[in-house]
Amino acid sequence: METSTTITDMDADSLAECGRYLDLQDLSNMAMSCKFLKTVAYSDSIWQRWFSEHCPLQMPSTFSQASGVRESYLARRTALRQFKFVDPLAAIFRTEAKPFNHLLLDKNNNIVFSQGSMIQMIKMSSFFSGRDFLVTLNDHKARITCMRLFPLSETSLFRSETQEEENVLVTSSCDHSIRLWRKGSCQRCFRGHNGPVSTLSDKLLGDGSGKVFASGGEDGTVRLWSLSSSGKRGQQALKATLYGHTKPVKLMSVAGHKTSLLVTISKDSKVRVWDTTTSSAVRSSCSAGSSVATIDLRTMQRVITAAIGQHKVYSFDILPSKSLICTGGYDKAMLWDIRKSQGTLKPEPVIELDGHMGPVTLVHMDPYKIVTGGPEDDHISVWEVETGTQTNTWVCSSYEEPNSNSGCSAMAVNGCRIVTASCGKEDGLVWFRDFTDATCPVSSFSHEDKPSSKFWDPQSYSDTEYSDD
Repeated sequence: METSTTITDMDADSLAECGRYLDLQDLSNMAMSCKFLKTVAYSDSIWQRWFSEHCPLQMPSTFSQASGVRESYLARRTALRQFKFVDPLAAIFRTEAKPFNHLLLDKNNNIVFSQGSMIQMIKMSSFFSGRDFLVTLNDHKARITCMRLFPLSETSLFRSETQEEENVLVTSSCDHSIRLWRKGSCQRCFRGHNGPVSTLSDKLLGDGSGKVFASGGEDGTVRLWSLSSSGKRGQQALKATLYGHTKPVKLMSVAGHKTSLLVTISKDSKVRVWDTTTSSAVRSSCSAGSSVATIDLRTMQRVITAAIGQHKVYSFDILPSKSLICTGGYDKAMLWDIRKSQGTLKPEPVIELDGHMGPVTLVHMDPYKIVTGGPEDDHISVWEVETGTQTNTWVCSSYEEPNSNSGCSAMAVNGCRIVTASCGKEDGLVWFRDFTDATCPVSSFSHEDKPSSKFWDPQSYSDTEYSDD
């Protein structure tokens, strides 16, 4: 009788040798398969390879004496993403003394920022290799109102697999136009709004080859555009015009669980949810005052209304995977746990992030950290998501003008990297910091008595949270 052989019949050392060539997501899948494969996926030989490749200057034994190689690697990886070091790779660029309107940082280390009608791109790889690194885009005739990066592979400009990691830049402006940029020039120009274009969707809508992006205008309309249309002027690009708002559309976002749903917010105090496959509004809700309302798009029911009683909400970000909301107020930011606040008449924040000066207009939140700043505060602050503990802070304005009151006017965070922009009396400054290879931990923030998580799930290095970002 023949017997079948499975992967678990292999020698553990042989499997571990194979596992050395897997990425973190594959190791995660392997660890969740069964107990035997989990043991193999956690073996030191696999994680020694990750240390040697990604942390060549940091030996596992010097990072943590009490834990294994896997735990040491994941602890360092978390610390890097929480900016818990004082020696990032840093670069500073000077620009014209004009306010920064928007700032982006992609995974290829390209910085894109706008000042008025001008867009500039800094290619960090070219900068560090001594090549020309600055590209200026100036086809717009009025102030830039929004900038987005979309995958090149989802447009008609995509030609080969070598372009998989590339993006296209899409911008909107008060000159009534939307432009698509690539390789330093405008490839498409979209027109249709009867006035300034105020915002763009944060992601593409739809599936497959028929994906579109959305724009909102001062004319109160929402318009859907195809990125697959050909022609310099974007002929036939306008796919639909959605009517419903009576005042300018100021913000829009694509639902995470269903890419055909678009959420729009207008100055008419209305929040509308659109099904872009039918070009109709499936939900409308009123909102006003100094609050942030959370709506479950699966049930279309309001979950909580946070930030009640604040003078004004200047910014906010949401982390759906942990059911957290962070709101920026005056002199502080506040963190809210949706699960704890659900069903309560007056929700309370789980923690207040104090120490700011003036309005907190910039908030970034990811599974590892919260980063906050504002135009009247020349410091950027970093906090742990799980505990609200401050992990780092640094100056974002010029050291030559310490009292210039030039706080942070724009910020972009991507993994272990952050870029900030500030405008002083003499010039504008763009700071780039990359913590990927940092080795000197922050010493000014004590973690000896580190508090436990203030939320429902304690911090752990879960297999489901592996990522190569």
